[in-house]
Amino acid sequence: MLKKGDQFPLFELENQNGELITNETIKGKKAVLYFYPRDNTPTCTTEACDFRDNIALFNELNPSVYGISGDSKKKHQNFSDKLDLNFDLLVDTDYKLSEAVGVYQLKKSFGKESMGIVRTTFVIDETGQIIDIIEKVKVKTQIDELKQILG
Repeated sequence: MLKKGDQFPLFELENQNGELITNETIKGKKAVLYFYPRDNTPTCTTEACDFRDNIALFNELNPSVYGISGDSKKKHQNFSDKLDLNFDLLVDTDYKLSEAVGVYQLKKSFGKESMGIVRTTFVIDETGQIIDIIEKVKVKTQIDELKQILG
């Protein structure tokens, strides 16, 4: 798992519109990269809506916001359109970036074990260095935590 002060790994991921987003794309501005399990699940929907509804705050604090999951571009497109999202969702179907940052892990749900993304948020600075990491994200308090980190 990465820690504060580490450089965020190099990546190239498509967004919901098929545009390539890379470290170079986001360089020069702070970024919030939140990893979430799946589109169209109740908690992931709440989380996406919280980011959408608070985008003015993020614009004021100046980070770009990106949601990242293993869902396909088409699923991301549908999820983004359905919720009228105002930030990019990045496609990590092979979980390469999720593995590189340590969030693709063995999870237990309803007594079953499976590999998946553990909800985690990274805040990186203009140079790609990790300012902070919110592990085991609590969706209800995440925006307030981000305000403190970025404020």
